[in-house]
Amino acid sequence: MSERRFYIDPSRCIGCNACVQACAECDTHAGVSMIHLETIQRGDTVQTTPVICMHCDEPACAAVCPADAIKRTSDGVVQSSLKPRCIGCTNCVFACPFGVPKYDAAIDQMMKCDMCYDRTSVGKKPMCATVCPSQALFYGTPEEIAERQGSPINAFVFGERTITTKVSLMVPAGTRQLTVRPDAVVRKTDLLTNTRTDR
Repeated sequence: MSERRFYIDPSRCIGCNACVQACAECDTHAGVSMIHLETIQRGDTVQTTPVICMHCDEPACAAVCPADAIKRTSDGVVQSSLKPRCIGCTNCVFACPFGVPKYDAAIDQMMKCDMCYDRTSVGKKPMCATVCPSQALFYGTPEEIAERQGSPINAFVFGERTITTKVSLMVPAGTRQLTVRPDAVVRKTDLLTNTRTDR
């Protein structure tokens, strides 16, 4: 059986916030959630999607950190900043193309999803994926995800740059990458059409 991977399927998200609450129960950052739900095109729909770290293969957050506080593990997990090293400059917050890192002024440190590394490194699921009733957040094998509708992608084009990630996004079948266009209007139907995708 293949190695387990993390998948996000926005079309399955029901906005229950179970993932956010479960994240706050993680031992490494008890009481603080490292993920949040984003409402897509608030005026047109109640559709939500969980926002977790995509764990980029070449993380922009780590590249711009002047204190070398953000590390990527040998298995591809981009960890939250190291408290003794983080200087609270917020470079990482602005550099992340997915808008994931958050600066916590109370502790003067950047915090973000680390894929529950204390759990996933020993074969357990991330907290959020264990409680998601609709499996919008899914931690499993490529064989298990192949049974679902859609295709997992982990390539995202931002202008001239293609970002590849450890976490995959479920999109309409046949899609190979997602191109983010700053002038595109995001609507609920984007999950169903090719408006923002390349084939």
